[in-house]
Amino acid sequence: MEHIIRVTAEIELENEQEVRELIEKCAKKVLEEIDFDAFVDVTIVDDENIRQLNAEYRNKDTVTDVLSFPMYEFLNGKPLEQLEKDPETGKIMLGDMILNYSKALEQAKEYSHSPARECGFLTVHSVLHLLGYDHEREEDDRILMREHEEKALRSLGLVRD
Repeated sequence: MEHIIRVTAEIELENEQEVRELIEKCAKKVLEEIDFDAFVDVTIVDDENIRQLNAEYRNKDTVTDVLSFPMYEFLNGKPLEQLEKDPETGKIMLGDMILNYSKALEQAKEYSHSPARECGFLTVHSVLHLLGYDHEREEDDRILMREHEEKALRSLGLVRD
């Protein structure tokens, strides 16, 4: 399967190509492991952009690290509604991921691991949310999501330092 991950940066990044490739690789890894043929749009933003989106769409006027906007409703990787392939790509559009790169860098420092590990985690986490995994639903769901996160990150070599 050839997954499509479109990454757009709305902010200036010193290492933009490297960040884009990391996000693409991490998102594709999740889709491969879940065995779902899809595409995802990713936008890299800063604190102010994500605060505005969080306020507008979630009624939370705060800065966050990543937002996931699913196109369809899923439950733990299984669609709960009829999915339609995009006519241009022939893939299912999972949704949009908004990654706050500023917050990712801050959290990497706070958790004492690399920015790549933090961006990788946030990407994997967000794509799993697009597929209906939710760590806030029930304990079994939280455990399942964490297992998928750790498996993907481990296979990518993005382990905690």
